[in-house]
Amino acid sequence: MNWLADLVPGATELSATKAGDAERLAAELASIGLEEEELFGPEITGPLVVARVLELEPEKHSNGKTVNWCRVDTGEAEPRGIVCGAHNFAAGDLVVAALPGAVLPGDFRIAARKTYGHVSDGMICSARELGLGDDHDGIIVLADLGLSGEAGDDATVLLGLDQHTLDVNVTPDRGYEYSIRGVAREYAGLKGIPFTDPAAVDVPDAASLPDAVAVTLADDAPIHDVPGCDRFAVRIVRGLDATTPTPYWMRHRLLQAGMRSISLIVDVTNYVMLETGQPLHGYDADLLHGGITVRRARSGETLTTLDDKTRTLDPEDLLITDSGGDRILGMAGVMGGADTEVGDDTSAVAIEAAHFEPVTVARTSRRHRLSSEASRRYERGVDHALAPHAAELAVRLLVRYGGGSADDAATDVDERIPAAPVRMALGLPAAIVGVDYSEDDVVRLLEATGTRVEREGDELALTAPSWRQDLVRPVDYVEEVARLGGYSSIPSVLPSARKGTGLTASQRYRRNASNLLADLGITEVLTYPFTSAGRHDDFQLDSDDPRRFNFRLANPIADDQPLMRTSLLATLVDAAVRNIGRGNKDVAVFETGLVTVPVERTVRKAPRYAPGYFPSDDERAAVFDAVPPQPRHLAAVLTGRLDAAGWWGPGRPADAHDAIELTRRLAGVAGVDAIVESADRAPFHPGRCARVTLPSGAEFGYAGELHPKVCESLDLPARTVAFEVNLDVVTAEPSATKDTGVLSTYPAATQDIALIVGRDVPAAHVTEALRDGAGDLLETVHLFDLYEGEQVGEYRKSLAYRLTFRAPDRTLTADEATRARQAAAEQAIARFGAEVRGA
Repeated sequence: MNWLADLVPGATELSATKAGDAERLAAELASIGLEEEELFGPEITGPLVVARVLELEPEKHSNGKTVNWCRVDTGEAEPRGIVCGAHNFAAGDLVVAALPGAVLPGDFRIAARKTYGHVSDGMICSARELGLGDDHDGIIVLADLGLSGEAGDDATVLLGLDQHTLDVNVTPDRGYEYSIRGVAREYAGLKGIPFTDPAAVDVPDAASLPDAVAVTLADDAPIHDVPGCDRFAVRIVRGLDATTPTPYWMRHRLLQAGMRSISLIVDVTNYVMLETGQPLHGYDADLLHGGITVRRARSGETLTTLDDKTRTLDPEDLLITDSGGDRILGMAGVMGGADTEVGDDTSAVAIEAAHFEPVTVARTSRRHRLSSEASRRYERGVDHALAPHAAELAVRLLVRYGGGSADDAATDVDERIPAAPVRMALGLPAAIVGVDYSEDDVVRLLEATGTRVEREGDELALTAPSWRQDLVRPVDYVEEVARLGGYSSIPSVLPSARKGTGLTASQRYRRNASNLLADLGITEVLTYPFTSAGRHDDFQLDSDDPRRFNFRLANPIADDQPLMRTSLLATLVDAAVRNIGRGNKDVAVFETGLVTVPVERTVRKAPRYAPGYFPSDDERAAVFDAVPPQPRHLAAVLTGRLDAAGWWGPGRPADAHDAIELTRRLAGVAGVDAIVESADRAPFHPGRCARVTLPSGAEFGYAGELHPKVCESLDLPARTVAFEVNLDVVTAEPSATKDTGVLSTYPAATQDIALIVGRDVPAAHVTEALRDGAGDLLETVHLFDLYEGEQVGEYRKSLAYRLTFRAPDRTLTADEATRARQAAAEQAIARFGAEVRGA
């Protein structure tokens, strides 16, 4: 907050030590889109004072440890005696002492206590004990931090430990707010007070002097025809003492921003980045060979980055290389190389400040799983006018604190292409937002963003400021008018539903299908749609099974699951296994989701368009044509008891018939009668698997018991059952959700019939024949018995059905029901050579 106050000096209510001011600031920033993440306040209470060491006496104890018995002046009448195990200080040094009653971070309470034969009346503190870093090797000596004071001074104030820090959430489209400069500009605009731009410094004119660093921008493969780098500035500081400690005020601000202090050179580049938003990189200038070339990577090239990892580069990666282009210095906008890393022996540093294209940096960062403070800013958009000014700020700080001198020559290669103004109708903000903004209000609010506004009749010609690369379309400027005009001024209007809308037939069916399973006690889960080739082997899929052909993700979340699933069961079984592993032996889970079903063995490339370009209808159609079919499936896995055990009995385990019956009921939700026949399909048991089709012949899915080897491979219990169906084919079925007419109040007539057919004839086909032959009077067909034995002959079986007939307008006679039953039997006889048993 005190950093923000430096850039907005007119904001008198910005007191970093007052919690009320911090809370008020959080609310004000939230009103313009900077939402509060967390508010960090002082973590130390009680007396923390500057103390002067009067004398110290080393004492070696029986445990082999040597401690110092110190007499310290804390500004009180009598010195205090404190035991300290550190040895990096001497008599006369000013240190920081926590006195009895103080509470340090981590709820560490200080009290006078006896230790090593003395009563230690307080504690001399290290940086880590005060929350100022990880250094615990020695205690804080104020002179080492460049600080001074008098014994008894409040160390909490001296070290800035009484200050509040506000953490705000920056949305991805507002990269300029990823800096104190950006937040200060927004806050000053909100309050209507002046803003002090830290980047408003004079920079030397770039000239091709003999000692200037020559820079060549040679991007021969830009993404979307947008150069990967359009500006590159270099400044050199020589005669540095790289071991000079970073001033405490800078180290403390870095700490408040969540960064640790490393060295003067690195701290300065990080500080300028945090303040301005411009990432900088420092090279050891003595290790550079000639000039610098910016180019794309060549296939097979590698780079060892500053984190000591060797990375294989992609031809899309943008690189910083030496003048010959052969020696790689770093990945542009992401991380530098280890070859030119600055260290304690660095005496000359070359400061790089460049503008890199966001998409290039974002893809490199994700490709190499290497996210840095620099990449996070570049991929959100950095002010393209900032580079030489940020470099100048870093040079001034290095000269001031490192004792160096800046070269007169400066490099600034600028190949930026001016953006064309965006035209917007003056009345567009009012029409879209619903607030009656006056023309003067629109102009005033847009100018407050730094936009250059020119009136041309009823239109405005708008040129975005260099730091607002997100303003590319008229609606972007409308959003700015709404934001700066105040979200609170936008009325809340409850929209009225339009007549004739609501759920589509497909949505209604999917909801009813999920409700059916949930009502039966089966738990709905959600799994990620990513799988591995090993799952095909787990499922015992044949080598030519179409389900083995998956689309591979270019940038998978997990390396061991890079494929898009072609089956819901491929990922749903993981949820079942995880629950079983947690001790849940009776598992019944289902999932509704999309699967990816490639229809071609090659990936069809979708066209790409530059950011901000809105494709035409034909161009959008080409994008969607490249996407493979993604039908919506529903799958379930059942293991253990389906009916719980209790006083009423031992319960009942789930079996293949349960899975098959559930598929029937899922089709019945849409008013469709499913047809079930035996099948052999992985991952199911070949003798306990059913293929489920619809009256049109469309394949609905498969159900049954999983193959024993599949259960063993996946660590599932034996005889686990499952099913998977395609919901999209149901709603496309001609008979789906058809009007079945008026319910009849007349009594039903039932007729039983037993048919002898070949053992290989599916019962579902016989059922369909009876249904077709019986006519409109038939209401239901129910198979209630199956017999195989000597009475029906070898390779034959008897199927017993109960036929229910009903008329909508009268009571059926016995003769009518008998004739309908006979017509049904004749259809079965004609199709399958059936014999009527007992006839």
